[in-house]
Amino acid sequence: TRGQIPPLRQMQSGLTVGLGLAIVAVFLLLTANFQSLRLALVTVSTVPAVIAGVALMLLATGTTLNIQSFIGAIMAIGVAMANAILLVTFAEERRREGLPAAEAAATGAASRLRAILMTSCAMIAGMLPMALAFGESGQQNAPLGRAVIGGLLAATAATLFVLPTIFAIMQRRASVATSSLMPKE
Repeated sequence: TRGQIPPLRQMQSGLTVGLGLAIVAVFLLLTANFQSLRLALVTVSTVPAVIAGVALMLLATGTTLNIQSFIGAIMAIGVAMANAILLVTFAEERRREGLPAAEAAATGAASRLRAILMTSCAMIAGMLPMALAFGESGQQNAPLGRAVIGGLLAATAATLFVLPTIFAIMQRRASVATSSLMPKE
């Protein structure tokens, strides 16, 4: 009936579908941006780390999975994707300049280390008061902060250590020729 809140299980399944659709949309946009399914897949490979980090943080703090924590997971995925795009873009540029894929991945991770750490640390520091439930509605917003912190801790580690390996494996035999109709742009 009108005005009633749907059961929590029904809301969570809707949020899960929404999160899945958001990830698919990001994947499709990355495919168009990179003009490569491989690079889009490499970039999106950090998402499982974010979800695992969110789940572990919520479990460790005894926090429930709710709308706030889903919003936190989406925020963490957004920052993780930005960091992954940064690393993959730089590594792919080095690979196209002639470096082997493994060396290009290592160079990308090393040269973008500071930017990735600064982005993640700034977001984590900003979410810390919320995660610790300070302020008026602290307990209400704490799941969001905890989800972001857990997701970003796992995503940062995955971006710096796992993502370069995945890039090296996926791009090991890739051609340096571009598939673009306008390769100079």
